[in-house]
Amino acid sequence: MGKFVYENGVKTEIEDRALMHLQLVITAKLRRGEPFPFSWREDVSVGGGRTTVWMHPGSSLVFKYYGSRQPSINRGWTEALAFTANSPGGLYLVPEPPDAGDGGGSTEELQAPQPEQ
Repeated sequence: MGKFVYENGVKTEIEDRALMHLQLVITAKLRRGEPFPFSWREDVSVGGGRTTVWMHPGSSLVFKYYGSRQPSINRGWTEALAFTANSPGGLYLVPEPPDAGDGGGSTEELQAPQPEQ
């Protein structure tokens, strides 16, 4: 279970695979200078409810992964998440669709970051 930390304060736990896909979408939008809201549901153990943060190029973000293995990327899931991020309601986690394969080849924007050696 990974963690997403926003502005050194707001944080939530997100499964590593989902976190990797969210990171791809978030960094792609911020690289293009596109601010957007990001919302998630809180676990009942921390009071439940929903949290929304305003993502912008100056945001301080941390993507902390529990596992050391980099998950494979499901292009369809990345595209589905990007669709929500581009909507008026902003980014939120949607269920992973079946992986239909790469189909059109990866772009730099959709490649997972490589760990440093």
